[in-house]
Amino acid sequence: MPLTNTAIKAAKPRSKQYRLTDGFGMYLLIKPSGIQYWRLDYCIHGKRRTFAMGKYPEVSLAEAREQRMIAKKLISKGIDPVLYRQEKKHVGTVNAGNTFGSIADEWFFKQDQWTDGHKKTVRSRLDRDILPYIKKSPINEINAPEVLRLLRRIESRGAIETAHRCKTICSQVFRYAIASGLCDQDPTISLRGALKTHKSKRMAAITDPVKAGELMRAISGYQGDIVTRCALQLSALTFVRPGELRHAEWSEINFMKRVWNIPAEKMKMKREHTVPLSDRAILILQELHQLTGDGRYVFPSLRTGDRAMSNNTVLGALRRMGFTKDEMTPHGFRSMASTLLHENGWNHEIIELQLAHARKDQVAAAYDRSMRLPERKKMMQWWADYLHELEHGEAEEVVSL
Repeated sequence: MPLTNTAIKAAKPRSKQYRLTDGFGMYLLIKPSGIQYWRLDYCIHGKRRTFAMGKYPEVSLAEAREQRMIAKKLISKGIDPVLYRQEKKHVGTVNAGNTFGSIADEWFFKQDQWTDGHKKTVRSRLDRDILPYIKKSPINEINAPEVLRLLRRIESRGAIETAHRCKTICSQVFRYAIASGLCDQDPTISLRGALKTHKSKRMAAITDPVKAGELMRAISGYQGDIVTRCALQLSALTFVRPGELRHAEWSEINFMKRVWNIPAEKMKMKREHTVPLSDRAILILQELHQLTGDGRYVFPSLRTGDRAMSNNTVLGALRRMGFTKDEMTPHGFRSMASTLLHENGWNHEIIELQLAHARKDQVAAAYDRSMRLPERKKMMQWWADYLHELEHGEAEEVVSL
C-alpha cells in the first residue's frame, strides 16, 4: 500500500531499524535514532543494488517518488542510477574547476608577448566588466545570451568601444578553452551584429604647418621639468608611439650609429624597430644623459627612477601649454609627422615603415627593415630640419621634394 505523509509522521523509532514501503522498490528506512532515509532497491545486470535518495523531511514523499521515477527510467535503459549519479558528481566537480574565471586567469598569464600597458588594460576589463558576471560559471555552459547580457551592461553606460573590446577578450578566452578541450564552441560568434557599431575617433593632432610651428615654439619655451620638455621634443622628432617613448632605455640608444633600436616586445606589432636619430635628437639625448644616464630609463618617473615616466606626463604638459584635447594629444605627433611628410613629397612606404605600421607582405617588410634604413635616415634628418624651420618661421623657404 502506498505511503502517506500522515503515516510517515506517525512512524516512531524502534529498537531495530525497520521499513515503510511505498511500492516499486522504494521505502523509508527508519533508524533507532529516529533518522529516516529514502531508499530504492533494484536489480540491474544481475546484481541487487540500493539507491539512496536523501533524508526525510529534507526530501519529501513527492520528491522521493520523482527520484524513483527518474531512476526507473535509467534502469530501463540499462543505466545504473548509482553509477550515473557518481559520474554526474564527478563532472560537476570538474566543471567547478573549469569556470570562466579560472580559464581566463590561465589564458591571461600565458600572454608573455603583451606590453605592460596592454596587460593592465585587459586585466582591468576582465576584473571590472566581465568576471563579476560569469566568473563562477562553468565555461562549457555559458551561452550567447549570457555573454550578451554582460556586454549590454557595458553598452548601456555609453562605452561602445569597451563593449566590443570585452567581446574580443571573451572570444579569446573561449578559443583558448576550446584548444584546451574544455568547451566545444565560442558563443561570441553568434553575437556578430548584436552590439551597437562603434565609430572610431581620430586622436587630435596638429597638421597645419603654421600651427606645428607654434607647437614647437611652445615646447622649446616649456617652463616645466627639463626631462618632460625633452620628451615632448623627441615625441615630435621621432614620432614613435607614446608608450615606446616613455619606456625607452639607455641600452637601446646607439650614439655611434645614431639609432635607437626598440626591441620587439615593446612594439605594438611585435617587431624590432629602428629609429634613425637626427642631429637635433642626438643633442637632446646627450643633454638628457647628463640627467638620467645613471638609470635604466631615458625618461624615468618624476617620483622614482625605477619606473618609466607616467603616460600622463606628456599629456599634462600639452595641456599646461594651452593645447586642448581637441587640438593635440601625445599620439598626435605621429599624425602630424605623417601628414606633413606626405605633403612634402616623401615616399609613402618609407613613412609607413618609420611609423612601424604593419605590412601584410612579410618578405617586403623584411626587405624594408634591412635595406631602406639610409632612406629613413635621410627623411628623419630632413624632418628635424623642417621642424626647426617651422619653429623659427622659415618653412616657406623649404622646397618640397
